[in-house]
Amino acid sequence: DVHTHMELPFGGTNASDTFETGTTAAAWGGVTTIVDFAVQRYGENVQESLATWHKKAEGNCSIDYAFHQIIGGIDDQALADMDYLVKNEGITSFKLFMAYPGVFYSDDGQILRAMQQASNNGSTIMMHAENGIAIDVLVQQHIARGETDPKYHSYSRPSLLEGEATSRAIVLSKVAGNVPLYIVHMSASEALNALAEARHEGLNVFAETCPQYLYMTLEDHLAKPGFEGAKYVCSPPIRSKHDKHNHHADLWKGLRMNELAVVSTDHCPFCMKDQKELGIGNFSKIPNGMGSVEHRMELIYQGVVQGEISLERWVETCSTSPARMFGMYPQKGIIAPGSDADILVWDPNGKTTIGINDKHHMNMDHSSWEGFKVDGKVDTVLSRGKIVVENDKFTGTKGHGKFIRRGLCQYLN
Repeated sequence: DVHTHMELPFGGTNASDTFETGTTAAAWGGVTTIVDFAVQRYGENVQESLATWHKKAEGNCSIDYAFHQIIGGIDDQALADMDYLVKNEGITSFKLFMAYPGVFYSDDGQILRAMQQASNNGSTIMMHAENGIAIDVLVQQHIARGETDPKYHSYSRPSLLEGEATSRAIVLSKVAGNVPLYIVHMSASEALNALAEARHEGLNVFAETCPQYLYMTLEDHLAKPGFEGAKYVCSPPIRSKHDKHNHHADLWKGLRMNELAVVSTDHCPFCMKDQKELGIGNFSKIPNGMGSVEHRMELIYQGVVQGEISLERWVETCSTSPARMFGMYPQKGIIAPGSDADILVWDPNGKTTIGINDKHHMNMDHSSWEGFKVDGKVDTVLSRGKIVVENDKFTGTKGHGKFIRRGLCQYLN
């Protein structure tokens, strides 16, 4: 799972999973490596921020882990630090944000400078592609009208603004010399169309989607009565089933056609109590994120059962492609002599019901996937040859997980 956020500071609180609880939950779900994000905020030194995240993870993970680096403030020092991280730290991907002005946001000029730097050092730029400036205006307008329920989170972040930002990111990557660009957590048909066009041009543009964008809808989840919808507030938001595009069908097709290379979770869990509840009366104060790291393999396997993707694409999008995309192949992502023996034994005849009382090891007070049924089951999980899950028991140990130094993207034209 190449997109997780353990202990992420967000909206005045922290993601509820620690590296210990989060990697244990991941192992329960058949995940044997996570790539998390070291976070540099405005005014903070990039190398210091990386050291902070190493400290959080070291000795606490039960499966292997690596880091991408979030860059919140792009200046000459940050650009030099990018080179240093690629050369010396095994960090070869940098995440930028077109969203969240005042927190992580970078403007087009800053993005272009970072892309040019990446073009020189061979690294990959990861992009949160939503037009944050326009979104902030829409958020303020909804709040001013008294439209404060969780469902307005989705209305304030329309799919058009994800499509626009995706197109803009692609154009900037071309200006920077066809730098490898990886669009994170794609949720919208408009963004997928821009991606497909760029890939048909032969550009080094890639993307992931997440289970919530393949299964959940505004109407069935975000618009639940009372404050229940807060459980499903993430960005980009869960889309409406009444949009002119059928986002679910388009994203599944994108996975089939290899427009979308990877399925990650964007695992960023928060409890309802004391965390999601910060946004009662104002959806913009709800911490953004859901907990899925334990369920990705199950949820995407259900897509195989439903005929959306092949068994091979399940393995490819959840294992091989992420490993190649982020420079971990063939150490990870393949069962072969010399590769790490990271193995999930899957029982296609088993049954899984996801729920807070059924199969839940993430540090949350609810399940984002309550009641979801899967025609299959995690049987046994090995991490570097060590059995970490067997017979419905966790046999792994905190500290078994090692830091993985990554190479460059292995998919470039």
